[in-house]
Amino acid sequence: MWKWEADGQAKAVVAIVHSAYEHHRRYAWLIEKFRSSGFHVVMGDLPGHGEAAQNKAAHNEDFQSYGSYIDQLVQASISYNLPVFVMGHGLGATLVMQLLQLKSIECAAVILTSPWLNLKIHPSKLSSALSSIGKLAENVKSTHDVTIKQLTRNYDVYTQDKDDQLYNTTITLKWYHELQQLIKATSTRQESIQNLPILMMTAERDKVTEHTYAKHWLHKQQLSEIQYKEWANCYHDLFHEPEQEDVFLYTESFMNNVLRSVGYIV
Repeated sequence: MWKWEADGQAKAVVAIVHSAYEHHRRYAWLIEKFRSSGFHVVMGDLPGHGEAAQNKAAHNEDFQSYGSYIDQLVQASISYNLPVFVMGHGLGATLVMQLLQLKSIECAAVILTSPWLNLKIHPSKLSSALSSIGKLAENVKSTHDVTIKQLTRNYDVYTQDKDDQLYNTTITLKWYHELQQLIKATSTRQESIQNLPILMMTAERDKVTEHTYAKHWLHKQQLSEIQYKEWANCYHDLFHEPEQEDVFLYTESFMNNVLRSVGYIV
C-alpha cells in the first residue's frame, strides 16, 4: 500500500478501499483533492487487483484476504496518530460494512459509496452454475460485465479508462460464490454495527447495484449519527462523475463536522 501526505499540516487520515476489478490509480483525482484539503491518504490495491491482476487469468482470491488487507490498511492509517476516516466504494464499501459487523474499527467515521448489496449485473454462466458448485466447477471462469461505461457517464473518464489493462473483470465461480455469500450475510445481519458516524452516498442511476438497498441497510443500524445522500442522475462511480467536485465538497463537509465534534479545529 502507499501513503500520500497532506499539503501542509494534516488534520486526519483517509483509508480508501476500492471496488472490485479496479485499482488505486483510478483514485488519483480524489487522492489529490484530499491531500490539498489537509488529509493524508493511505491506499493500496485489494489482493489480486492492480498490477497483480495482470498476472492472473481470473479473480479467485479468498475473500478473507480482503478482510486482512483492510485490517492492515487501517493499522497503517492509525500510525499517524490522527483521526482516521475509512472510506469504501462498491465492493470495497460492502467489505468495510462486513468488517464493521464483525469487529470494532478504530476510526472517527466511515464513508460508504455505492455498496454492492443487490447487483443488477450478473455473469450469466456463473449464476446458473451456483446451485451445483463443487471442486471441479470452482475454477469455471466468466466475465462480469461491469464496464467503464456502466460506472460513469463522464466521457473524459471513459476515454481514459476504457482500455485500462489493469481493470480485470474475469472471475471464477468460486469467487462469485463468495461474493454472493458476502452480500447475503451483510444485507441480512440484524445486529447493529458499532456506534460511529457514517456517511452513505448512492447514485440515482446506478447501473451496477440497486441503490435503495444501501439506504435500507443504513436505517436498520442503531447509530447516533448517520447521513444519507442520493446523487441525482449519477452513475455508480460518484467520484468520477461530472458532479465529482460537489460530491467531494459534500464529503469534506461531513468529515470536517466529525472532526469538530471530537474537538479538532478545522
